[in-house]
Amino acid sequence: MVHEPAVLIEGVLFRARYLGSTQMMCESRGSKAARMAQAQEAVARVKAPEGEIQPSTEIDLFISTEKIMVLNTDLQRISDTDVRQDILMDHALRTISYIADIGDLVVLMARRMSASSSDEHCNQVDGIRKTPKVICHVFESDEASFIAQSIGQAFQVAYVEFLRANGIDDPSYLRQIDYQEVLNSQELLGDELEMFARKETQKDVVVPKKSGEPLGIVVVESGWGSMLPTVVLAHMNPSGPAARSNLLNIGDQIININGISLVGLPLSAAQANIKNVKTATAVRLTVVSTPPVVEVRIRRPDTKYQLGFSVQNGVICSLLRGGIAERGGIRVGHRIIEINNQSVVAVAHDRIVNMLATAIGEIHMKTMPTSMFRLLTGQDTPQYI
Repeated sequence: MVHEPAVLIEGVLFRARYLGSTQMMCESRGSKAARMAQAQEAVARVKAPEGEIQPSTEIDLFISTEKIMVLNTDLQRISDTDVRQDILMDHALRTISYIADIGDLVVLMARRMSASSSDEHCNQVDGIRKTPKVICHVFESDEASFIAQSIGQAFQVAYVEFLRANGIDDPSYLRQIDYQEVLNSQELLGDELEMFARKETQKDVVVPKKSGEPLGIVVVESGWGSMLPTVVLAHMNPSGPAARSNLLNIGDQIININGISLVGLPLSAAQANIKNVKTATAVRLTVVSTPPVVEVRIRRPDTKYQLGFSVQNGVICSLLRGGIAERGGIRVGHRIIEINNQSVVAVAHDRIVNMLATAIGEIHMKTMPTSMFRLLTGQDTPQYI
């Protein structure tokens, strides 16, 4: 099913049954597989067990380039010329983080928006960021796959309209297949996804320590856009157990601690699990060793292709989902260290923006989590746990 752009701008309707909603933490978004796992968990929470009656409500699902609405199917006559439907839910398209069709079910995941949502990612650099959450709505429909496709098309049309609004009058060169070719040309340096998927790249280490002694580490988020949503070892107390063991390195991604998985947990929850090993005399960790500096390679054949991320004072503070930058490995909350082998640590904001705006061909970048950068450069005092 392919809609004309004008149809999606106006909006399309699908009849479906609303089964329910559930809320989940979304600290550090990972791979498509991780998002699908969240969608499947939402179904498990909402859908009644086989043999039991499934509570549901018949609704109309409205999809456009501006928003997605869930409407009550009962029409209300306001006057002879005004017939309306109750709006049960209303999500701006930009808040939709994932859409999955699982059989005849559709899972719609929407980020919860705060009053200062537009500055959410930039603000997290200077202060403590609250754990973001997603609302997962579960629907049942014979047209589940068409609904998912239509939302995907809505994003594509919205992108083209965005280009028009910014002075590009003829975006015909950005046909879906053309832009898809650019997206498909991106690669994660070091083949990050395969690295995390292979068991041989993980290592188990046992750190001996005294009972009551903290492990002596600082962990930070891996960053939205990383393949593995877990914590990264950012600093070690030189006299602490972790450093004394000589088994861990800055940049290691911690998968598990004493049998407890840290994958997908909010930073605060991961830190709590690390603090809980204080009474132990030995701590077993599963880690994937990665360098603290992330190397990114983006292929951009022409400046007409938007990179799809924004920078503030060298920090990546927003990212276009599914764009060139996300496919290339750019991560929200990371500090840009180099662009094409040129250090930008002490470079002015306007200069960095200009370097990125005019860069074409193969763009090489080095980044690291901002909180790690500040620790390693002495701008922040480490709080060991």
